[in-house]
Amino acid sequence: MAEVISLMDIDEDDKHQEQNGSQKLNKGKSVATATDAKATPWVEKYRPQSLADVAAHRDIVDTIDRLTSENRLPHLLLYGPPGTGKTSTILVVARKLYGAQYHNIILELNASDDRGIDVVRQQIQGFASTQSFSFGVKSSVKLILLDEADAMTKDAQFALRRVIEKYTKNTRFALICNHVNKIIPALQSRCTRFRFAPLDPIHVTERLKHVIDAEGLDVTDSGLAALVRLSNGDMRKALNILQSSIINNFFATCSQHMASQKITDEAVYLCTGNPLPKDIEQISYWLLNESFAESLTRVSETKTRRGLALIDIVREVTMFVFKIKMPSDFRVQLVNNLADIEYSLSFGCNDKLQLGSLIATFTQARSALVAAAK
Repeated sequence: MAEVISLMDIDEDDKHQEQNGSQKLNKGKSVATATDAKATPWVEKYRPQSLADVAAHRDIVDTIDRLTSENRLPHLLLYGPPGTGKTSTILVVARKLYGAQYHNIILELNASDDRGIDVVRQQIQGFASTQSFSFGVKSSVKLILLDEADAMTKDAQFALRRVIEKYTKNTRFALICNHVNKIIPALQSRCTRFRFAPLDPIHVTERLKHVIDAEGLDVTDSGLAALVRLSNGDMRKALNILQSSIINNFFATCSQHMASQKITDEAVYLCTGNPLPKDIEQISYWLLNESFAESLTRVSETKTRRGLALIDIVREVTMFVFKIKMPSDFRVQLVNNLADIEYSLSFGCNDKLQLGSLIATFTQARSALVAAAK
């Protein structure tokens, strides 16, 4: 009898453990689901759905909108820095032409992956040569989107030139690139070119405020200014930094309510690893006033404690040099030396040696200023 009781106890204990385990598993799944929902890329979530939603470049957008409405869309070549709305504009045009199911009708290729001549001869030519049937579609003209076209080989570009000529009657090509000088002149002459410049801070601010309001976030004015400053006119970068700052706060506080966390400028700079403005001011003060040995010790300590990259320090200090009062000839020499240090760092030169060069540059400039004052 004692053995039976023990077996029953074991069964009850097992059931109890299974119930607890299932409850923990379900709880873990709910937390993971909430985290995954917050981690949805905002770059895709808030991608413009119409030409009216495009943040800037109203003259270009209005021109393309008019050409699309009048069914006179030419081959397009959109070029400019990343995150300025090139791909979003073309996708919005495709949505306007073909409706919500445009992904099933257009051919979208990333030319940095599919960049050989075989892709032009097989995929692109095969798609362009087929007859299109417009079942409820607004436009019977097919659209081929080539993103990062500047990564295509020269042979592929020459082959594409002939394909564009041959199938112009029923196909339109949209080429997107960052460096237009890498596109052969024969392709450039066959397309209408539009340059997408970096976005103005006003347009970046407006779009960020729209996302902040939609997500119910608490972002200070200084935090918003930091986002705009670090984005450098790149809307994609601004949204990624904002979302990363939110997620960083979420895991830092172990809270499920990310929207309740206030995003300040310090949180933005710490999330991206960029130097804080107050750190740059302090480093610049040491460079301009302290001795070589003292500056080397303090800058090295701050760099290690904050986890800063020397190349970021050099770039921010260069911007700080433009703000302070200094004779023009000394400023020119100082900026020239800082540019040489930044160039060396971009090629992977030793950080310690370049840090010494940075401090030596300011020490020499300070000595020259003192000598000139006498």
